[in-house]
This record gives sequence, structure tokens and C-alpha cells, in this order.
Amino acid sequence: MEIRDFQLRLFGSLDTKRVVNVASVNQYSPFRYPGGKTWLVPFVIQWLISQPKRPMEFIEPFAGGAIIGLTVAIEGLAQHVTLVEIDEQVAAVWKAIIYGDYRWLAERIANFEVTQDNIEVVLSNTYTSIEEKAFQTILRNRVNRGGILAPGAGKIKTGENGKGLKSRWYPQTLRNRILKIGEVRERITFIEGDGLQILEQNATRPDVVYFIDPPYTVAGKKAGTRLYTYFEIDHEKLFAIAKTLQGEFLMTYDNVTAVKEIAEQHGFVMEVISMKNTHNREMTELLIGRSLEWLSG
Repeated sequence: MEIRDFQLRLFGSLDTKRVVNVASVNQYSPFRYPGGKTWLVPFVIQWLISQPKRPMEFIEPFAGGAIIGLTVAIEGLAQHVTLVEIDEQVAAVWKAIIYGDYRWLAERIANFEVTQDNIEVVLSNTYTSIEEKAFQTILRNRVNRGGILAPGAGKIKTGENGKGLKSRWYPQTLRNRILKIGEVRERITFIEGDGLQILEQNATRPDVVYFIDPPYTVAGKKAGTRLYTYFEIDHEKLFAIAKTLQGEFLMTYDNVTAVKEIAEQHGFVMEVISMKNTHNREMTELLIGRSLEWLSG
């Protein structure tokens, strides 16, 4: 009841047609992640508190910046959280925070002087320690346009308020987020691997819930190919696996006809949700599941 009251106090009555004010959502991820799901956090909280009991495990097979999984772990919405990510750059960050010296990483960020020369030294180096690789990834994420880590991404030029490369570098905020995750890391497992395989391996478990947010590349959608290094995914196979899951799942996808057709073929239900992209343009995405009755309160 306390979690439900907390959610209602923060977000009020959720409206799928009204864009969520992301400023009202607690930010836990150190990433600026293309396709990030901060706007969806209130809906996931409502979905989880609608479950008959607190889930034993929450699995996010395409974690990326992991704002959803981190929210679940930090706010205690499931007993344990498993994050899965195949991208080795992103994986380095989660391995450093979950299994490595996260305090070193937090202080490295806090004490780093952002200059063109210092950035070039870090980004051009080949590091062996997971903590240094993690720092390199976070730096690249913060100085590249849109937070894009894929090859060919350009760096910020003018930036926010003319601050250039410093415009997305908030060292104390990043430090505090990493320390916050570190405080609860015993609740989190990280796996560097294929999200589809993890779904298949856990399909028979009724005590697991899944948040599934794959790269959007259905019907020739180009965003995923530009934004992510690992953008290829068998969407038909993903839906087929989702059909076999014994636990509940919530899937989010681009609002396109091809996705709707696949979802309908598997007997899933859909709801269109309003959101804003990183350019502050209002868009819609699909929520997909076996049942979305919880959306009506």
C-alpha cells in the first residue's frame, strides 16, 4: 500500500494521452541513453504494484541505460533485478558498478577536468581495467551528440547554453547516481549477453516479470541502426518467446503497423502511450502485454 500511495502522490492518475513530466521522475541512470524510458517509469510502477505480490525477480533483457531496472531495484519494487546488455561499452559500466570498484568510478568522474585534450586522451586510449573502460564509456556518452555510442557518432559542438562539451557533464550528479546504485547492488545481477537467450532460459519461471524494450528496427525503422552498435534483432522470434513466458511481461515498441500485426498474431493487447523524444517532440509508442487492464486503475 505504501508503494501505491507513493506512486499516486508522485504521478496522480495516469493518462496514456498525456505526456509524463519526466522532471517528476527520479533519475538513477548515469547514461544519456537514446531511446531511454524515463517517461515510462510511472507506468511501470503502476504495472508492478498491480501484480498480486511483489515479483521475485525483474528481468530487463535489453537494459541499455537501465532507468527502468534501476528504479525497480532502488525503490524495492521486486526482490531482485537482472539487467542484460550485449553492448560491451555499456556492459563495462554495469560491470564496474555492480561488481567492480564503483566508488573509484564515481570519484574519477567527480575529479575529471573536461577539456578537449583530456577528452581525446581518454577516448583514444585502450584500457584493460573494467573501471577505466566504464569511465571511458560514460565520458563518450556524455560528450557525443544525443549520447550515442555507436560508431560514427559526432561530439557536441555548441551544446546547452553554449557550454559545448561540458553541457552534458554533471560530475556531482553522476557521482551521486553511481553511489546510489552501488548502495543497492546486492539486489542487482548484470549479465553481458543476448537478451533473447536470457528470456528463453527463464521462460518457465512464473515468479519473474519482464520489461522488454528492444531496439526499434521493425519495418525498416532506421533509428535503431543509427543509435546502437547492436541493433539487429529477430523481432518475430522475440514475440514468439514472449508468448511462452510463464511470468508477466510488459513490452514497449515503436508505434508502427508491422509491430501491431505481430502483436495481434500472438494474441497480445496494445495501448498507445504519448511521450516526448530527446528533441522534445511529442510522439507515441506502444505498450504491449497479455493484459493492460492495470492502465485503467
